[in-house]
Amino acid sequence: MHIQVSISSYVTILSSLLYSPKVSVKSLMLDIIQTGNQTLLTASNNPLNITQDWFEPNYWYRKKAIITEKKGRSTTWFFTYEEGTAVLRHYWRGGLIGKLLSDQYLYTGLKNTRTYQEYNLLIELANKGLNVPVPIAAKIATNGFICRGDLITKAIPGARSLLDILKSRPLDDDEVMQVGQAIAKFHQQGVYHADLNINNILFDNHNNVFLIDFDRGRIVKPSSTRLQANIDRLHRSFEKEQNRNNPCYWQPKQWQLLLNEYQDKRAAKVS
Repeated sequence: MHIQVSISSYVTILSSLLYSPKVSVKSLMLDIIQTGNQTLLTASNNPLNITQDWFEPNYWYRKKAIITEKKGRSTTWFFTYEEGTAVLRHYWRGGLIGKLLSDQYLYTGLKNTRTYQEYNLLIELANKGLNVPVPIAAKIATNGFICRGDLITKAIPGARSLLDILKSRPLDDDEVMQVGQAIAKFHQQGVYHADLNINNILFDNHNNVFLIDFDRGRIVKPSSTRLQANIDRLHRSFEKEQNRNNPCYWQPKQWQLLLNEYQDKRAAKVS
């Protein structure tokens, strides 16, 4: 079934399962293709012939299209396709819940799934001119009241995370200031990132700053205290990774430079 729509443990586990952040989404057209218990999301008029196979790493291995894998809490696959390089990510739970439920989420409707919400949030952020990965497609598979999800985005050319850079050299002051400016630009638009850390901030091959991984992200009021929580979390991330990695060339004195630049940009009029 092909539909086009306008987007307008027990206690602990259940609370986690039921948690679904509200995402403010502009009125955009989205193709929803339902086949049995699987739902495919793509942008309307997408010229790519995207099938369910696209979400299976073995499909890309058979085509010898896998470029590399990035392993963290889970594996992310980078593969080539007709328009360049894409990134395939499966949704996995973290923490204690992840040990019990791995990749299973309570299904209470398509629009409540984290996959659907992240896909649409990425569309909105890209339309705002913010530097985020361009979403290509997403898949939600259901089994009764359980669902699992996958997301494919365009790869950011030449991307290196702040952590990758800091393992090899210090950041120069201009780079630190760019990071502060970039985060401020998102916060001016009320964009809350649920896991802002130095693995999720990237420089591309033209030295532009991107934010990635908007699972559980949302749009809030620009005055929301949640945005300050983003900054606090980022500060802890620099300290955590410096203690965890040797070498790590982060210079704590640069935090104030980043913060000053962020605050100056936040105070400026949105352009």
